[in-house]
Amino acid sequence: MRIAFLVAPEGVEQVELTEPWQAASDGGHEPVLVSTASGKIQAFNHLDKADTFPVDEVVGETSAGGFGALVLPGGVANPDFLRMDEKAVAFVKEFFEQGKPVAAICHASWTLVEADVVRGRVLTSWPSLRTDIRNAGGTWVDEQVKICDHGSNTLVTSRKPDDLKAFCDAFLRAFAGEAG
Repeated sequence: MRIAFLVAPEGVEQVELTEPWQAASDGGHEPVLVSTASGKIQAFNHLDKADTFPVDEVVGETSAGGFGALVLPGGVANPDFLRMDEKAVAFVKEFFEQGKPVAAICHASWTLVEADVVRGRVLTSWPSLRTDIRNAGGTWVDEQVKICDHGSNTLVTSRKPDDLKAFCDAFLRAFAGEAG
């Protein structure tokens, strides 16, 4: 399965990109780095610059139809940039409209809130997003990983980098169920 990893040109938490990417690759999937601009993205280790990664496809030049699933890594700045980009928000919304599974970790749920896809859903995130999620009609829970299938698609969410192993295991199981 081709899995889109949507990130802004700057601000993604590196470990929240690289560990799920490796898990997807190890699981026999094809991870594809999608961003709002071509070139390279700048990852961060919290507030410090980390590595750069080449962009494979650009939002607005690709669509959810070319992918089986979507992963939204976190980082504080990354989803804040994405939620201000209409094409990125529309790209995320397409996965929900097409019933394709989505996985989001940490602050990535800000992009889901902006796409107006959390209403009636149960999800987790970095704790500071709980009010945003509730205000958008979602139910926030403090759990390592939450799988919600009460909607148009399967939504897998997780709180923070410490939850990455559970997050990766959960989204790989959920994505495998969609591929079957």
